[in-house]
Amino acid sequence: METITLKIDGMTCGGCVSSVTRVLSETTGVANAQVDLASGTAVVQFDSAQTNVAALIDVVEDAGFDVAV
Repeated sequence: METITLKIDGMTCGGCVSSVTRVLSETTGVANAQVDLASGTAVVQFDSAQTNVAALIDVVEDAGFDVAV
């Protein structure tokens, strides 16, 4: 398992946190996603044999948020 912290811009409320958590959690290979509104980050634990950082960024961006690593 690998862990990465993504900086997510554009989250303004609990609904945003729920959306980001949902799209990350539904991604194949993601074991855990902890999203924090106050810090604007998502700590994602994932299996690198099933997904990668680019795919994680894509699903968050597809949900309408900007991501930096």
